Amino acid sequence: MKKICAFLMFALISTAGMFAQDVTGKWKTIDDETGEAKSIVEIYRQDGKVYGKIAEILNKDRQDAKCVDCPGSDKGKPIQDLVIIKGLEKDGDEYNDGKILDPQSGKLYKCLIELENPDKLKVRGYIGFSLLGRTQYWTRVK
Repeated sequence: MKKICAFLMFALISTAGMFAQDVTGKWKTIDDETGEAKSIVEIYRQDGKVYGKIAEILNKDRQDAKCVDCPGSDKGKPIQDLVIIKGLEKDGDEYNDGKILDPQSGKLYKCLIELENPDKLKVRGYIGFSLLGRTQYWTRVK
């Protein structure tokens, strides 16, 4: 009986850990230059891929900002609710093969994201090779 209880407890803890370590949810972004919280990005799944949209702009002066330099159909759209992470696919512990949009510059980069821990997300945007890029760390909003 003790073995069964121990097994069930282990299985429950293992399963809870798997669900807790998911990239979906809301994440706070930090400005690289000022170190201040910039926005809340909601990461979600759609059609088997991962996407992220700006759910909230924390700077009151930028809440009505538009994506002036964005490419294609994103040009001129409000930054609030803009999908900035597009089409990431799970590959081991990371998600890649998608794009990330910088709404301030309008530039589109290749992207990979990976959980550092349940509350810290590594987000890397790059051109060409992953070595040529920039990494940010986002924190989970609870």
